[in-house]
Amino acid sequence: MDDLATGTRDKRGDYRPNAPLDLPSLGGFVRWCVGYVAGWNAVFFAITVLWWVLIVPPMAVMADLSWGWALRLLAANMCGIIAFFGVFELRYYVQRVQERRFKYNGKFPSEQASKVFWFQSQNIDNFLRTIFVTVPIGTAIEVLCLWAMASGAVAVTSNLWAIAALILVAPIAHEAYFFFMHRGIHWGPLYRHVHAVHHNSINPSPWSSLSMHPVEGGLYFLPLAAHLLILSHPFLVIWQWNLAAFGALVGHIGFDKVEIGDKRAIGTHAYAHYLHHKYFEVNFCDDGALPWDKWFGTWHDGTPEGDRLMKERFQRNKARQRAANNSNLGTDT
Repeated sequence: MDDLATGTRDKRGDYRPNAPLDLPSLGGFVRWCVGYVAGWNAVFFAITVLWWVLIVPPMAVMADLSWGWALRLLAANMCGIIAFFGVFELRYYVQRVQERRFKYNGKFPSEQASKVFWFQSQNIDNFLRTIFVTVPIGTAIEVLCLWAMASGAVAVTSNLWAIAALILVAPIAHEAYFFFMHRGIHWGPLYRHVHAVHHNSINPSPWSSLSMHPVEGGLYFLPLAAHLLILSHPFLVIWQWNLAAFGALVGHIGFDKVEIGDKRAIGTHAYAHYLHHKYFEVNFCDDGALPWDKWFGTWHDGTPEGDRLMKERFQRNKARQRAANNSNLGTDT
């Protein structure tokens, strides 16, 4: 396929789509609803149903906090992430079935060795951090929440309408928490000592999705505990975990479209988060169900005009910082 029919490529080989990123609009309510319940959310919900039927043990079993069912859930989560992320990694980064077509960064991570990564390899570093750091931390939080519900430590609901409502609200709740948490860990010390681990992957690939510092991994999955504070259900804990874990892939695919056969390609919705990895201070919540970045002034639509607005915002922030520093110096003297 010809990626230059829908985008441009600069001298470094980096690809930029021609069409600006489109934020969701509640004005087009029907289209918004279809986009919200279909696409990636439908995939994550199907995985949740599969986990609930095949992996999650009965409540009576989970009432006892034991290694048996906890390790079973951990194994399922690890294998599920390896399979889900691995399909994209293998097909588009190892086999390179579409070469560099529609790839935002003109290079592949395997072509860029760096000392910031374990074994100087982004692929190895990201895989190990994802599977052996973040997934176990997230699963530990998941296990504790399931045990608290099953043991009777917190009440659960059996009202199907309430469960359905929480299922629908969960993706928005995840986005809202992620936006504010993400903004928070971009604060100086937290960024340098915690979030920088994730941002080492300037050229992200699927394995980058959950490659995090342990502190960030814990913060990322912390919303699961919110289900202990409301009248919820264990199914919703699994749903919330899968939204966060499997959903992390979306922004890290690295391609604007993934080709399915010779004449068909599917859009990924990965560009907004790619721009975050490229510029650091934009698109903290991508282009999700609600326009959080637009509301808080950190949106970048991927166009040259977006570049201009971003640079102006950076200059204003620097000017305010200089003014604050000069004011402090005046006070000190």
